[in-house]
Amino acid sequence: MNTFDWDDVRYFLAVARTGSLRGASEQLHVTHTTVLRRIGQLEGRLGARLFEKLPSGYRLTGVGEEVQELAEQIEASTRLLETRVFGRDQGIGGLLRVAMAPTLATHLLMPDLAEFGRAHPEIEIEILSSEATVNLTNREADVALRVVRDRNALPLNLHGLQGPVIKSAVYAARDLYEKWLADRSRPVRWVIKGLAPIPEWAREHDVVEAPVPFRAPEAGAHFAAVCQGLGLGVLPCFVGDHSAGLVRVPGSRVGPHGTLWLLTHGETRRTKRVRLFLDFIRTRLTHHAQRLAGEVQEQDSAPSSRVAVAAEYLWPS
Repeated sequence: MNTFDWDDVRYFLAVARTGSLRGASEQLHVTHTTVLRRIGQLEGRLGARLFEKLPSGYRLTGVGEEVQELAEQIEASTRLLETRVFGRDQGIGGLLRVAMAPTLATHLLMPDLAEFGRAHPEIEIEILSSEATVNLTNREADVALRVVRDRNALPLNLHGLQGPVIKSAVYAARDLYEKWLADRSRPVRWVIKGLAPIPEWAREHDVVEAPVPFRAPEAGAHFAAVCQGLGLGVLPCFVGDHSAGLVRVPGSRVGPHGTLWLLTHGETRRTKRVRLFLDFIRTRLTHHAQRLAGEVQEQDSAPSSRVAVAAEYLWPS
């Protein structure tokens, strides 16, 4: 009887879902050649062609469609098994993967994460610091700290703890701000992440906009460009207010940047290390709530008893 490697199924599903070798290789973080080789192995062992190669990409054959249906059933069963077994793991030790935006990791929470790590040296902490949204259902992370602008967009199968509101404002390097303040007719360049519009505040205050902006889509580069005086930029208050050399332009509050949510999936939240982390980070977010809202502009502010992480919401699986 001809057997095959179940790991090949991952490669098959990636090509089936993306329709290309390139898409599959990016998803799986491997080379095109590896994807092609694994698909060839699977087809050889099954004795059937699973894809048609077209100018537009890869299309499933009739047999491929049948294999995809069965492969997705196996994938779902495997994930269910993993989450149920993982959820019964009540040992503290083990891997804890936490996903968050780079700015949250580097400008706010790293001292807290260090404190948690020192308190629980038996937990292996992995911080997934990226702008990309991790898939908690696929267990790409155990906990995600996600900035959400529309609560209705949250997946219904996730367990969510609503945290503080994050606000943003317009910031400038001190030298640039002083020059602009001395001559309001001076055109000012904007540092923007993409196609985001210039804040309405600027138009109300007759800020003369330079014709060419400076674009920096990635958060770290965007922040660095504002610090270098390349132009005015909108930053979360917890970043701009606590960065030496930056000035919050008076009257420039542009409103909510989003609401911070703590998200977990399924049985994962029942493990002891995840529960320990959730309890810890909720307390730290309570401490940081005024800073996140742009109400405190000095370092190491004392926590306020008036501020607390908001209600807990549980959506059905």
